[in-house]
Amino acid sequence: MKKFLKIVGWALLGLIVIVLVLGLFNKDKLVRLYAVIGLFKQEQIVNNFSSMNEKFLTRDLLSTSDVIVPWEENLGTLPTEFNLYGEMVSVQEFLAQTQTTSLMIVANNKIFFEDYYLGTEPDDRRISWSVAKSFLSAMFGIAVGEGKIESIDDPVTKYVPSLVGSAYDGVPIRHVLNMASGVEFDEDYLDFNSDINKMGRVLALGNSMDEFAANIEGTIAPSGTRHQYVSIDTHVLAMVLRASTGKSWHELFVEKLWAQINPSYDAYYITDGFGVAFALGGLNVTTRDYARFGLLFANGGKWQGEQIIPADWVAASTVSSAPSPANEGARFGYGYQWWIPTGSTTEFFAVGIYGQYIYVNTAADVVIVKTSAHRGFREAGQSGNGFKHETIELFRALAAHAGANTTIAGNE
Repeated sequence: MKKFLKIVGWALLGLIVIVLVLGLFNKDKLVRLYAVIGLFKQEQIVNNFSSMNEKFLTRDLLSTSDVIVPWEENLGTLPTEFNLYGEMVSVQEFLAQTQTTSLMIVANNKIFFEDYYLGTEPDDRRISWSVAKSFLSAMFGIAVGEGKIESIDDPVTKYVPSLVGSAYDGVPIRHVLNMASGVEFDEDYLDFNSDINKMGRVLALGNSMDEFAANIEGTIAPSGTRHQYVSIDTHVLAMVLRASTGKSWHELFVEKLWAQINPSYDAYYITDGFGVAFALGGLNVTTRDYARFGLLFANGGKWQGEQIIPADWVAASTVSSAPSPANEGARFGYGYQWWIPTGSTTEFFAVGIYGQYIYVNTAADVVIVKTSAHRGFREAGQSGNGFKHETIELFRALAAHAGANTTIAGNE
């Protein structure tokens, strides 16, 4: 009996040693996994959203530009209230309620308002989340304009053979741009076992995003028949871009976009364990540089007089072209990775989970950037749509206010 206990004791000791060795060997992975689990905690979320490079694998993207174009200013103040469903609501209270971390309004290409909240600073590079999808739209337009992609009606598998046999087999690029791929993908951030959260753990553990996408097999509808927002569509588009150009996402981003708009700071992307950019939501830049990108689209793809993105792509990507969503009566349409308020022809916006926005109003000549750490953004059952609609109503009021006051200032 003593001999048996001794053997068991040695076996347990060996097991403990193995666990400790494996723990040390995978220390970085475990730290990143722990960071993912605690990423949205109330006491950490604001700081986390300004320091993603301390929690994930990332790659800095240098602007390579020696020229920083200074912002012109025509400063004003915010209105005290705005009309929300017939009720006057305090602007400051709404900003506080939605845990705003920065707000910037650009009117007539000049800064009208800029402020930072909850301890954030102007040089914070804030996580974009799904706002990054609209940056990808810009990159796609450039590749199409250069002939790297022959037609957006080509199937994605023409460029990415590794997707043959997956749910994306034969799906046209256009349908993926419209988030109408028909693939089955659970986007519920509140469900630990959802596909979107599994994807987060892929990043944390340093596994392959490309492999993750290629392993998706289920479908919910034929492609092109219904709009269903699934973030993995954007990663597949990034795979198409990398394959069609023969360059990494980082190379493309810097060469074709970032270095062209004279950013005030370098950017960085979260990557998987193979150095592949998390193109669907891993971009981190300053509020001012989000505004630069918004201005690029507001000005039809031109920056400082140079056409960076083809004008016809800007026009096509920012109108509602996706099929009807599963939920009828939706307040927003969808273009090529941009959102469009239903019935509007002069507004479009990018939006990310927890309240990140780039809003463009061409009629008012206004661009608005709002970053947030709003844990209530995606309440159970409403997927952020209620807060999204309320925030767009705020932006409309701010655009009208800034546009009117900028015109007055310019005429004095």
